[in-house]
Amino acid sequence: MSTSTLSSTPDNAASLPVPHHVQLTRTVAVTCLLGLIVLSLTWELWLAPVRPGGSWLALKALPLCVPLTGLLKHRMYTYRWVSLMIWLYFTEGVVRAYSDASPGNLLAMLEILFCLGLFAACALHVRLRLKDAKRNAALETSAAQS
Repeated sequence: MSTSTLSSTPDNAASLPVPHHVQLTRTVAVTCLLGLIVLSLTWELWLAPVRPGGSWLALKALPLCVPLTGLLKHRMYTYRWVSLMIWLYFTEGVVRAYSDASPGNLLAMLEILFCLGLFAACALHVRLRLKDAKRNAALETSAAQS
């Protein structure tokens, strides 16, 4: 199992190795977030804008840029609030999947997939990091008692 030298504690206080499965959830989360940003921009500016020539709905990509830094810096709090914020984009995707004509409805379905992937990756990332932190704390306690 490969590890990196990033912290596995919720607040990034210690410099312990991160298991590969935790790193994988981070990669999936960042990939889905970047996919949503690119999809939002291309959808509303070129592929199927609400108005010909592009629309102001492309600005919906801006709030997605805010958590990118936190995800890249492994901030646990960011993973938590992104997993809640993403449901706004999921809702938009569901509404537009049923109301837009093709190709807008297909792009909305892609948005739904990115949202579900991001939510699953964030939720799993938080769960695995907390589990790993608890395991590391137990190991430190047992080592201190020895």
